[in-house]
Amino acid sequence: MNPLLACEGLTRRFGGLTAVNRASLDFRLGEVHAVIGTNGAGKSTLVNMLSGEMPVSEGRILLEGQDITAWPQPRRARAGIGRSYQRTTIFPEFSVFENCRLSAQAAHARPWALWESAARCPASGRIAEEALAAAGLADLARRTAGSLSHGGKRQLEIAMCLATEPRVLLLDEPLAGMGAEETDRMLQVLQQLKSGHAVLLVEHDMDAVFRVAERITVMVNGEVIATGDPESIRRNPQVQVAYLGSDH
Repeated sequence: MNPLLACEGLTRRFGGLTAVNRASLDFRLGEVHAVIGTNGAGKSTLVNMLSGEMPVSEGRILLEGQDITAWPQPRRARAGIGRSYQRTTIFPEFSVFENCRLSAQAAHARPWALWESAARCPASGRIAEEALAAAGLADLARRTAGSLSHGGKRQLEIAMCLATEPRVLLLDEPLAGMGAEETDRMLQVLQQLKSGHAVLLVEHDMDAVFRVAERITVMVNGEVIATGDPESIRRNPQVQVAYLGSDH
C-alpha cells in the first residue's frame, strides 16, 4: 500500500546544530508507526516539520505522492494532517462537546452563514459527536473539559484532532503521565483509529509502543538508526545499545 505521508532526506539545522539529519520515513493507512528515541533525538522536531510548524532545511515531504514541503501548516491541516501536542491544549471551561465542535467549526468555516448561530451548525455538531465517539468520550460530552482526568483530557485532544477530519494523525506523546488503566484505554482508541488513518506515534512508554505499533523507527542524535516491526527492533543490537537496554 502506498503511504499517505512520507518524508525523504528530511533535515533540520539550527545554526551549527543538526536536530534531524536526512530522515526518511513513511506512514501508511491502517498502521501505527511509532518513532522512539531518547530526549533530544529529534522526534518532536520531525513532527513539527511534518505538520508544517517548522520549515525544513533539506529534503521533502509528500502527502499521497504530492510534494507539500512548502505548504504552511493551515494548508496541511485542511489537506488532512492532524496532530496533538505534548502539552494539553483544550479549553478547560467549555464542555467536552464544545471543544470538539469548535475544532470542527474551525475546519469547516461557513463565513457566509451570517444568519446562523455557529453553535447550531448541524455539520459541526455531527462531526463533533462522531469524533467524541471515536475517542471513547461520547458518554462525557456534557462534562466540563477541565473536570476530566488527565487521561480523559488527552483523549479529548485526540477527539479535537479527529474533528478536523484528518487522514494522518501525528501524536506527540499522548500517553505521557498516564496510569496503567488510562494507558490501556488510550491504546484501545489507537487500535480503533488506525483502520481509517495513518498514525505516527511519538512515545517514551516502550511497553505501550510494542503493544500497539506495527512498525517502529528509532532515532538517535537526529538520525534514523533502524526501522522495522517490533520483533526486529527488539533484536537489533544498535537499538539495544542506544536505547532499549538489555531488559528488552
